Amino acid sequence: MSLVHKELTAGVATITLDSPHNRNALSVRLVADLADRLAWALAEPEARVIVLTATGTVFCSGADLKEQRDGAPVTASLPDVLRTLWESRKPVVCRLNGTARAGGVGLVAACDFAIAPLTASFAFTEVRLGVVPAMISVPVLRRVNARAAADYFLTGEVFDAARAAEIGLLSRAVPQDELDATVARYAAMLMKGGPEALAITKRLVREVPQLSFQEGLRRMTELSAERFTSPEGQEGIAAFREKRAPSWVPPQA
Repeated sequence: MSLVHKELTAGVATITLDSPHNRNALSVRLVADLADRLAWALAEPEARVIVLTATGTVFCSGADLKEQRDGAPVTASLPDVLRTLWESRKPVVCRLNGTARAGGVGLVAACDFAIAPLTASFAFTEVRLGVVPAMISVPVLRRVNARAAADYFLTGEVFDAARAAEIGLLSRAVPQDELDATVARYAAMLMKGGPEALAITKRLVREVPQLSFQEGLRRMTELSAERFTSPEGQEGIAAFREKRAPSWVPPQA
């Protein structure tokens, strides 16, 4: 049986880690299954938003240490999964069902949005095992401020969901009974955005801060003109004028 399940409902592709016996650890098999399910969601025309979640009380405990001990290449496919999440043209919402540790925090950071219950906790435990948060530092250091990253990377201290939101790791930390409603609200809002516009805006958020002010204005002026005249942009403007929903918005949204 697969360790990662998939479901498509009303435009939302839900991908669920389901290996509770080892707290959804990043085993070779789970990472391979996750890569396969992400490829499905990205290729599925009906999937507009991706939600990544898990079963049990732990979202992901990090690398499967038993496999590491036995010499299995546990992390071989993890860079591809992190890159797929980060570069996905479709928005990805991480719905944390609970705790995340080490490599599991890397999955959280690679998603566009991350929503967790206030009861969830986080830690970068690598240094306490004599290893380092190497691969996951790539997405994490693009989310978390440098001072906080040094604090938690070097100490391995556990921190709560409220603190995770404060330092930029989470989008929202909410009471447990508000988790599903908050994820659904994000998915519904994202479904109202043009698919092309969402993909371009994801890239824009990451690339524009790296440009000089003048170069940024030049490129964004060109992009603005291109989008206003694009078929998707024209449809959106027409829908606004005609007081109707654009063609990409599902009837139920």
